[in-house]
Amino acid sequence: MAAQMSLRRGQLSSGARHLGWKVGFGTPAAMERMGTSAPLFGFMTDRSLLEPGSTLSIAGWTRAVLEPEVAVHLGADVPAGTDPAVVRDAISGLGPAVELADFDPDVQDVEGILACDIFHRHVLLGPVDRSRAGGSIAGIEARVLRDGEKIAGASGPTDFPGQTVAVLLALAEMLEANGEALRAGDIVIAGSLVPPVKVGPGQVLRAEISPLGEIEVRFQEVTG
Repeated sequence: MAAQMSLRRGQLSSGARHLGWKVGFGTPAAMERMGTSAPLFGFMTDRSLLEPGSTLSIAGWTRAVLEPEVAVHLGADVPAGTDPAVVRDAISGLGPAVELADFDPDVQDVEGILACDIFHRHVLLGPVDRSRAGGSIAGIEARVLRDGEKIAGASGPTDFPGQTVAVLLALAEMLEANGEALRAGDIVIAGSLVPPVKVGPGQVLRAEISPLGEIEVRFQEVTG
């Protein structure tokens, strides 16, 4: 985390604007495989933010993947060690999100994954549903379509938002230990709802995160 925070400070000092945080490797299977007891966390700035419907080149990427996620929008600070009810009250709304990551198979250890900001490249955010203040939502379902054909789908966590509250508390503790804090205005993308979907040039992918919304992203054809 020290290396990751140094990377973040470098970006902020060069003009990037803080956007929020990301959750990775948070499933029980992933934590067992990594030998961790909590998810891993990374940061996001406005330099990685793309508009829904954007067209993106992935030339030079090692292994581009797409992850449909829920974006948790905070309307109040979340101090480390606070009561779960306070955390729930701090959630001002939820929205759909897509993260684009570039997995490097040569980076397998926790330290290396954290140091590279958990392979984060871009995030796309849909509109915020303020009626979901408090994180109350039922029946989350995610589908990913490639060129109009469904290629992945799953129901969301059975303990949402209870599971998300626990993740936010773990994030707040990690940030406090590294001289940071989880603050009002932060956006936290809460982890992929399906296994990462590999993408390639020339494809159009649409993530449908029901009932929150959908986000489409296009990948440029290879030219030359």
